[in-house]
Amino acid sequence: MTIVRRLVAVFATLVTLFVLVGVARLIAPATGGVAGQPPGVDRQLNYLRTELDAGAGEDAQAMFPEGWFFAHALYGLARVETGLRQPPGGREVALREARWALARLESPAGTAPFSPDLTPAYGVFHAGWTNWLRGGVLALQPASGRDPAEVRRFAETSTALAAAFDASATPYLAAYPGQAWPVDSTVAVASLRLHDDLLPPRFDRTTRRWLDGVRQRLDPRTGLLPHRVDPGTGTPAEVARGTSQSVIQRFLPEIDPTFAREQYLRFRTGFVVSPLGFGPAVREYPRGLDGPGDVDSGPLPLGVSFSATVVTLGAAQVQGDDALAGALANYGELVGLPLDTPHTRRYAFGLLPIGDAFLAWSKTARPWVSAPADPPSVTVDPWWRAPLVALSMLVALLAWVPWLLLRRRSRRR
Repeated sequence: MTIVRRLVAVFATLVTLFVLVGVARLIAPATGGVAGQPPGVDRQLNYLRTELDAGAGEDAQAMFPEGWFFAHALYGLARVETGLRQPPGGREVALREARWALARLESPAGTAPFSPDLTPAYGVFHAGWTNWLRGGVLALQPASGRDPAEVRRFAETSTALAAAFDASATPYLAAYPGQAWPVDSTVAVASLRLHDDLLPPRFDRTTRRWLDGVRQRLDPRTGLLPHRVDPGTGTPAEVARGTSQSVIQRFLPEIDPTFAREQYLRFRTGFVVSPLGFGPAVREYPRGLDGPGDVDSGPLPLGVSFSATVVTLGAAQVQGDDALAGALANYGELVGLPLDTPHTRRYAFGLLPIGDAFLAWSKTARPWVSAPADPPSVTVDPWWRAPLVALSMLVALLAWVPWLLLRRRSRRR
């Protein structure tokens, strides 16, 4: 009986320590804002690079059609984000790694899932994200010392993107044959704004025309950009959804901060919830509407999309909504089960590296073109942690119940 009681005590002690660490992670700052370096992100990027070299991109591709592309693109973009927080003389690693990621996106493996027959070539999804990273590589370099070949390439691809938008009857270009999602065009147009910030401006007329077209084709249910549209007319074909909105709200401030703030507040009202009272999370469908999950959203317990919740962290940070960004980040520290070593950090025990890529990209979010946004009104309850802390402490107490029962029985004997 003594041995059993000791084993139970060891188990209860481990549970208690686990709970206390979780509570600490729930409380300690988990973001760095638009200027500071988020805790642990450099080690997380070290882990991601090792995993990408070991085939994490191929594993992600087996999960969804853009898995390989996203794994490399988000790694490269997070490297740019961390590099921009460094003085110009300390950006060598960020620049080297961002260039590596960009070369991977432009390789045959990076273009394989996409059609070269679309306009722009390989579709607006591939063109937009690649052009944004291409601009990020230039942003890491001092204006007087940029690689001339990289400058020419960015100017050429931006010109091709602008020409495609100018020739289109709809603001939403195709990502795949016969398929168009507004989120992809939003990223592409943001890259044109980035061009005009880094190089002599050329595309203001294109972006203003795009915005006019977008305002005429909003989702009638939510007033937001729709999730999917008719590729020929841009007419909304599917209600706004969290997985695409979280990305749209990340990039829209780079295009038009005023319109972006209006859209962000609508999104926050319609999609950010506290299921069962346990902290903020993001629904896949707007309040009052349920629907099926897919490869982008993942499972939808209580209507919540984990992927949309992670990406909304970055959107909130870009919008200056530090209260929501911090709450989402702390929630992730609790439920994400981070595992640290002196040189690496991984979440969910390293079972899903693509999830680490999205999280690192979101935690490092900052505006590249627009000025930092003023904070919106705070909607996060300052006591949002209380139910989670109470539940955690209850788990710790329950872990000791078997030990107390065994001790009581031993005393009776």
